Amino acid sequence: MPRMETPVCDFGQPAVDFALRGVDGRTWTLADCRGERGLLVMFICNHCPYVKAAIPRIVRDCQALAHAGIGTVAIMPNDTENYPEDSFENMQVFAKTHGFTFPYLIDESQAVAHAYGAVCTPDFFGYNAKLELQYRGRLDAGRTEPPPADAPRELLDAMMLVAESGEGPQAQTPSMGCSIKWHEAS
Repeated sequence: MPRMETPVCDFGQPAVDFALRGVDGRTWTLADCRGERGLLVMFICNHCPYVKAAIPRIVRDCQALAHAGIGTVAIMPNDTENYPEDSFENMQVFAKTHGFTFPYLIDESQAVAHAYGAVCTPDFFGYNAKLELQYRGRLDAGRTEPPPADAPRELLDAMMLVAESGEGPQAQTPSMGCSIKWHEAS
């Protein structure tokens, strides 16, 4: 699987609206997911080793963000025909197994992933209360292995700053992960 890095943060870029089906059967929109102080949009999948290694830390940090007024949504953009481990049914199992407290949505057309400019899983987009992009970095220093015990919680720290000030840090380290599995026509 090709490893990709995210581009640098395009500060102020507005969040793109969506209406996608969640593992709970409900259709979720941008407005449904946002918190009063911001929103974390992340593109993840079930099979990526980077996501698998990070998912306990992602869930933990998203719970902390919820207490700070930051909403979270996870979107699965991959081609499920060629990557059946990422199927909707497997998404439901993945969310339950890992105790997701946020919506997990499927982007079957991949239009939302394209609109956001997502390139890999995981790919994080952190928005302030005005839904202006303030963070496009990594979760932490972990890759397919956990980070050192004393490693900063970069995404959490950045989004807590966004919750408090409306602005993200200027210095951001790109996220790294598996390339999104685009449909052949994409």
